[in-house]
Amino acid sequence: MLHHILANALRVLAGPVRILYHIGVIALSAGIALSLPLTVSFLAQQLLVSWSLVENERIFLISVEIAVAVVLILFFHSLGRSWQDRRLARMARGAGMVYFTPSRGVLARRRIRRLKERQGLARDVMIIGSTGFRTFVDPKGDLHTVLQQCREAKIMLLNPDSEGAAARAKSILDPGITPESVRKQITKSIEFLKGLKAVQRNVELRLYPDAPLFKLAILGEFIWVQHYHAGLDVQVMPEYLFAHDQKPGGLYTPFYQHFMTRWRNAAIPEYDLDADELVYRDTAGHEIKRDKFPPVQPAGSGSAEG
Repeated sequence: MLHHILANALRVLAGPVRILYHIGVIALSAGIALSLPLTVSFLAQQLLVSWSLVENERIFLISVEIAVAVVLILFFHSLGRSWQDRRLARMARGAGMVYFTPSRGVLARRRIRRLKERQGLARDVMIIGSTGFRTFVDPKGDLHTVLQQCREAKIMLLNPDSEGAAARAKSILDPGITPESVRKQITKSIEFLKGLKAVQRNVELRLYPDAPLFKLAILGEFIWVQHYHAGLDVQVMPEYLFAHDQKPGGLYTPFYQHFMTRWRNAAIPEYDLDADELVYRDTAGHEIKRDKFPPVQPAGSGSAEG
């Protein structure tokens, strides 16, 4: 009974409360509207008073002008830089480039190694290098783990007896890099690949005679590229990553074709990892001759490229 009485009382009071609410809103709006002229007039007077005090302060005005000029310069510079960065990003995407590192610091090497390990896992791997020692023989090399986990590996290294290997070694000013050290590094790389083949890894090796131009690592749908600059160790050169896409302007396809053209070149012999022999074939793939490769027992690694 009491509940019904309270409910009826609330319903009776609801109407007057709504009316009072609307009246209050209208009164507040009217008060704000009426006070606007006074408020604006007060603000204008304060502004005039402040300006009369400031207009004679030349140092303050000059400071404000300089500050505004600096802000505008920074704003337009940032705007131009942002536009330039977007333009360069569009150019990089058009070329298929998805990563670039100008340095080979500790953090950069760690990041690159993780990327390569993820991209090369259970994939076909194709490599063109000079000696391969710092690339995949050294446990800290970028492709050391990749070659152990890949599906198939096609590798091209310098022939240590070629003029190209001697010319490359002599072009680098580092006294630790000599034709003999290059030979030792390549021998260690061959021994490492023999170990992979012994555990049923599908590994093929070819030794090319000319001086290296590009260091390529093709990991499935990605290609890592470095340039062998005359007189500089390749480790200090920037590295570029290109991804395979359908854009005709992408550079993945030209680099891939560059590798395959060299791989199929009959002038570049295959290295028989079981017999330690260089196998020469004709353009049809038929074996022509074999030359015994004189292995050198490594005695000290020295310095060399990857």
